[in-house]
Amino acid sequence: MNVGDELPPLQVQVTREQLIRYAGASLDFNPIHWNERFATDVGLPDVIAHGMLTMALAGRIVSDWLGDPGRLVDFSARFTRPVVVPDTEEGALVEVTGKVGAHTDDGLARIDLVVKFEGKTVLGKPQALVRH
Repeated sequence: MNVGDELPPLQVQVTREQLIRYAGASLDFNPIHWNERFATDVGLPDVIAHGMLTMALAGRIVSDWLGDPGRLVDFSARFTRPVVVPDTEEGALVEVTGKVGAHTDDGLARIDLVVKFEGKTVLGKPQALVRH
């Protein structure tokens, strides 16, 4: 694991069905994640994905690359833009890339991620710390 090494890119289609399943698993039934009328009434363009679902999808690139999710020590990000999920079979395409950004003094590596929807970043400064 060298600084600059790139992780295999990940593309995930997020559908309304996934939003409903995530709502059930997380107990987050906020109607902005499933009710188009409510979402637009509060000023959103449409139903949006849960922020934590988007973050979990981003983290998947790291855990898939590591092969052992137990090597993931920390993962953080800021929510900067929503992922709008249309009511289509395709849903919304979330694209994730990552690379090794640095090594720390305590034997960890920092993985810097880029998470995009419609060509725009949706998570601010998403980073993971992993054991080599």
